[in-house]
Amino acid sequence: MDSSPQKPESVRHIALTYAHTDSQNSALQLIFALKPEWRESQETIEFVRFTDGITNTLLKAINKLPGLSERQVDRESVLLRAYGKGTDVLIDRERETLSHSLLARYGLAPPLLARFDNGLLYKFIEGSVCSPADLRQPEIWRGVARRLGEWHATLPISSISSESPTNGSLANGHRTASIEAIERLTPGKPMPNVWTVMQKWILALPISTQGEKARRDQLQKELEWLVKQFGNTPGVSSNPFVFAHCDLLSGNVIIEPPSSASSSHSSNSCDSEETETPVNVSFIDYEYATAAPAAFDIANHFAEWGGFDCDFSVLPTRSQRRDFLKEYLLSYNSRLERSFKDAECTALFDEVDRFRGMPGFYWGIWALIQAQISQIEFDYASYAEVRLGEFWAWKAEVDGSREKLGADEKPLRERRWAQEE
Repeated sequence: MDSSPQKPESVRHIALTYAHTDSQNSALQLIFALKPEWRESQETIEFVRFTDGITNTLLKAINKLPGLSERQVDRESVLLRAYGKGTDVLIDRERETLSHSLLARYGLAPPLLARFDNGLLYKFIEGSVCSPADLRQPEIWRGVARRLGEWHATLPISSISSESPTNGSLANGHRTASIEAIERLTPGKPMPNVWTVMQKWILALPISTQGEKARRDQLQKELEWLVKQFGNTPGVSSNPFVFAHCDLLSGNVIIEPPSSASSSHSSNSCDSEETETPVNVSFIDYEYATAAPAAFDIANHFAEWGGFDCDFSVLPTRSQRRDFLKEYLLSYNSRLERSFKDAECTALFDEVDRFRGMPGFYWGIWALIQAQISQIEFDYASYAEVRLGEFWAWKAEVDGSREKLGADEKPLRERRWAQEE
């Protein structure tokens, strides 16, 4: 199979803009540009707004033509995703298009139909969106583990990364200082990667006050420390980087209807000793996809078991994480025609354990930027403190500072992470 993704410039571009202040009309014009035949049935067109994300606007355009079943209507539906204001500082839209196109070639994403000035149009995926509680159901997390193993084993990171730090995805308004800082951070590594993405974000933090500057300097110091600690993590199958989703929250996991299950997700693809039968799932929204250690992608997903409320009491226990990783490695190895080894599972378990504090650091920086640019009604500033708090709590355990300060008990998240059952 030719795995070369469709180039962004070859994806159809519609020279229109979605307007948040005129949602219905601007969305209609985009749909008419994509599907001119729908102009004759405007009265049956509806838009369903999804609210699971906290960055973009996501609309499902449906046309309830007479005589069509609900399933038939869904199959003709289109998803419209409009970017949040100012999010280009966080997200490389060209890389997102490359990622989506590559995933579509592998049957791991819906076809990308068109780009418009501030968003994308793509085919609707049949199925139901997960909730955080769904992610904790064995049949669903086993499906997630299998799908993630398939992603990491088969998708080439060369399609979204290079060894040159000078491309636009790394610059975005910081062409001199940013490139130099990024090049110093991970020399010789494919770029962009999760480390260089965080570097770009830190450089985009506001420094208009002394407090803001002090915080940015502190986060820069911590990033450099993290790279020294984890920048050379061996990774799954001695592969330091994989094509990582980097945003596997519940709203980005779709439970597929049984009839749409693909052969790649048949129950024979990797046998499980467990009694729960995994459901087939798909992942959506690839705007944060980049080269990253598999352990980060997995630890990041585990953090999402608690949802946006950051309910640390429901994060996966040690036994749940082991079972997830076994399912993941069975899928990963089956794609590469390799046998499962307990030692490999143990090594990956340890890596994920070490990475457990990094998602809080990653999303904490992200939320600090969103607090400055977003027009969405979400308390990003408080969310940033909660997520960065995860990182500080983890570091206090790693370096022993909690005990040195005389704290009697581990914080809830660390206690839950250490729980066996």
